[in-house]
Amino acid sequence: MKTRSILIAACALPLALSFHASSATAQEASQAEATAAPADAAAMSSGEVRKIDKEAGKITIKHGPLANLGMPPMTMVFRVSDPALLDQVKPGDKIGFIAEKANGALTVTKMQVVE
Repeated sequence: MKTRSILIAACALPLALSFHASSATAQEASQAEATAAPADAAAMSSGEVRKIDKEAGKITIKHGPLANLGMPPMTMVFRVSDPALLDQVKPGDKIGFIAEKANGALTVTKMQVVE
């Protein structure tokens, strides 16, 4: 009888451990998802659209600090990763945007009008 109890316990332990591990993995994944959105929002910089050049695929933005690029506030020209982004804004719009260095050029990869 004692051997049987030990055998049952020995079989149940790996099952219990794998359940705990998968539960922990699911919790970690949901925590990562919950923190991903604020991190993305935190990466957004604020600015004001000054000029749009659809033919060249460029936008001039007067912006605050670009923390992810270590840049101070200034007005500068950016390329856009998708020309359709330029159809979403007009000069004078206040925007939130993400700029990254891509192929040696500062490029706006996300942009949204802020009200």
